[in-house]
Amino acid sequence: MAKEIERKFLVRDDSYRTASISHKDIIQGYLNTDPDATVRVRVAGDKAFLTVKSRNRGAVRDEWEYPVPTSDAEQMLRTCCPATMLEKRRWIVPAGDLCWEVDEFHGRHEGLVLAEIELPCEDCAITLPSFIGEEVTGDPAYYNSTLSQA
Repeated sequence: MAKEIERKFLVRDDSYRTASISHKDIIQGYLNTDPDATVRVRVAGDKAFLTVKSRNRGAVRDEWEYPVPTSDAEQMLRTCCPATMLEKRRWIVPAGDLCWEVDEFHGRHEGLVLAEIELPCEDCAITLPSFIGEEVTGDPAYYNSTLSQA
């Protein structure tokens, strides 16, 4: 089991695009959105994953992620998750030894842009780039599992 320590922010402008070193398109859906045991299927580029996450405790939660065949994940999305699918483009922006992941949502959440940074410890200091806006860590309205139901 791994611990995910992640802070999340709204994004104020698109300067992350020029700072980005790569991007990929992601489609994900939810088999379960219970906050105590969220289960997600994700296809990101040519890779696919099944992920289970526990309830957030601030910026920390337990996470288990397993690679699955892309064809299986695509079938799960079509048959088990059509009402909870999210589409987004993820931009990777280096920040020293860490990376910001900036998600531009498409479809019903077009225009929403969120940035996340995974940290090695909960109280790690970070420098916020100019594109970062209000912090929304711990706000359930910005959890992907919540967005998938909106």
